[in-house]
Amino acid sequence: MFYLCIVVINNKYVSIRIMNADFILQELLSVANPEKAKFLQGFFKTGKGQYAEGDIMLGINVPVIRDIVKQNSKLPLDEIQKLIDSEYHEARLSGFLLLSNQFKKSKEERERRKIYDFYLKNARKANNWDLVDVTCRDVVGLYLLNHEEERETLYQLAESDNLWEQRIAIISTWTFIKYNQFYDTLSLSEKLLNHKHDLIHKAVGWMLREVGKKDKNILIDFLEENHAKMPRTSLRYAIEHFTEEERAYFMKKGNL
Repeated sequence: MFYLCIVVINNKYVSIRIMNADFILQELLSVANPEKAKFLQGFFKTGKGQYAEGDIMLGINVPVIRDIVKQNSKLPLDEIQKLIDSEYHEARLSGFLLLSNQFKKSKEERERRKIYDFYLKNARKANNWDLVDVTCRDVVGLYLLNHEEERETLYQLAESDNLWEQRIAIISTWTFIKYNQFYDTLSLSEKLLNHKHDLIHKAVGWMLREVGKKDKNILIDFLEENHAKMPRTSLRYAIEHFTEEERAYFMKKGNL
């Protein structure tokens, strides 16, 4: 479904198609793949007792979703909210990708703040790792890159009782790392080292690895101080690009 608006331009009647959330949802449903959806239900752990219990997949490849989003990039926030509230995983992903795209394109500080606040308000609905990983760094991370005085928000998210808000906290620092700002990544990593969930162990290790790509000595210093209390998954991720000898050294020192 879409709205058809008739306007007058240069004394001519011109029809303009105005997209809404229902139109995007119909686009997604039209390319749904039930067979692939069954596979994704398992891949994204949607079974009973798993971290994404009850999530419903349509079975759509991410490039296809991105293309649909690109064609409907100016969707207003109230329509994006409908996508984020959807029962369908790919619809929620579309909503968060729209926020990411709109934030990156916006040059107005007030508009960026509005999108950032909207994203945080809906953070718990980014309820799988892919929804978090491909969007938070381009909204939360990019906003806080130039608003260091507000980075305490990341530490509040890290202390949340919600797995996805916690993952947003650490993954958003990817943007800081890109600009050689490591303090928040290291501080949040240390804060999350005792987390019980494997998805946080992986996220922490991934961000530490990114720090190491920029400055290996900083990562080594962190590992020397914290290796004994690091989950082995975090440690393996963090040292992935080390030499075989270096990996063996840290894995032997780790005691978890």
